[in-house]
Amino acid sequence: MVKQFTHDQITLFVIKYLKEGKRKELQHLLDELQPYDMATVYSNLPEKHRTRFLLQLSIPVLADMIQELDRELQLDVLNRLGAEKSGKVLDDMDNDDLASLLDDLSPEKIESFLSGMKKEESSIVQNMMTYHPETAGRLMTNRFVWIRNYYTVREAVDKLKSFAEFAETINYLYVVDENRKLVGVVSYRDLLLADMNDKIQNIMYERVISVDVNTDQEEVARLIERYDFLAIPVVNEEGVLMGIVTFDDIIDVVIQEANEDIEKLSASGKAIDFDTKAFVAAYRRLPWLILLLFIGLVSGSIISSFEDTLQRVVALAFFMPMIAGMTGNTGTQSLAVVVRGLASKDIDSKTIMKLIWREFGVGLIIGLTCGMLISIIAYVWQGSLILGFVVGSSLLLTLIIGTLAGTIIPLILYRFNIDPAVASGPLITTINDIFSLITYFTIASWFLHALL
Repeated sequence: MVKQFTHDQITLFVIKYLKEGKRKELQHLLDELQPYDMATVYSNLPEKHRTRFLLQLSIPVLADMIQELDRELQLDVLNRLGAEKSGKVLDDMDNDDLASLLDDLSPEKIESFLSGMKKEESSIVQNMMTYHPETAGRLMTNRFVWIRNYYTVREAVDKLKSFAEFAETINYLYVVDENRKLVGVVSYRDLLLADMNDKIQNIMYERVISVDVNTDQEEVARLIERYDFLAIPVVNEEGVLMGIVTFDDIIDVVIQEANEDIEKLSASGKAIDFDTKAFVAAYRRLPWLILLLFIGLVSGSIISSFEDTLQRVVALAFFMPMIAGMTGNTGTQSLAVVVRGLASKDIDSKTIMKLIWREFGVGLIIGLTCGMLISIIAYVWQGSLILGFVVGSSLLLTLIIGTLAGTIIPLILYRFNIDPAVASGPLITTINDIFSLITYFTIASWFLHALL
């Protein structure tokens, strides 16, 4: 029944049941909701109903719901629950989500939250916060099932059943030695197919794909994508199993990294969303735009230096926006291809040369096609073969230059360990404007006597 209603309609039902004190009906409604739905309803609730709504939820449900909220609302929920209940909710939260929540809070606020938690859970979270953000150590959870290689399949299944509620995933059981070093892995499927009296050491995989606690989260995502894992173990320098990173966390990473790249490609810097205030959005965009403004003045100076050429052949001005625009567009396309490739592939010199030659070929094919087309248009419009040749050859050269610029600039940045996405679309477009205008007017000047 609930699935037929929108979040706004569900929110109205919640308000109605809260006002009328219909706890049974409200609980039945909440039982049908996913954590994300509850978080959305909580976000939509008026302030006066939020505390009463939270009182209807159990600790596990609160822990699941709070992980779907933004930081501001997470803190709002915890403050409304009070120290004792909020401590229990924090104990039940995923460690990585809790570490992310506590980031950037004052030491006093962090201490107040951790003090209400169980000592073991707070110690784990504090340890996670020592790892650098956006690494495997910050993504991992300690809620997994480990076994020893001398266990029988029956003993492993019994342990799995005992910790099924605790574990974040039961798809894999990790095999450790007496020093907790990772020595193997067994999938749930392997256990189902094995004889109950088989030893784990006889069915486990000894070649375990794992990551170090300091591995960048993008590399973790690549490994999970490459091997189609649902989770990947995280070890320290000694090979001790510290935690696992699960597939759902990697989805969040992929979305986060994609958003960051989009922000950089659009030269908007930090995140700007629908809720960002106008002043903040403008402040975040201005630095790039001011830089591009001054770079753009170079284009103006190029045009002014060829003023005599323009005055003598006015038709050249007609094709200027097209030449500059096409060059910027093809450069931005190449930039997007390179940034996407760098995020998903291992790059070596052979791959780089292959990519550059491929993009040169792309630029050549596009340039020849568009150049011949615009040459015909220029000839039909002005009746001048020379004008058609000037415009067509200029477009051919500038499209090749634009494609190579959009390919080589991010590769150079990548080589110097600079995020290639900072070679934003507007920057590539502006640089290509300069190249295209220089090329266009230089060729036009060579043939100026024939154009008159």
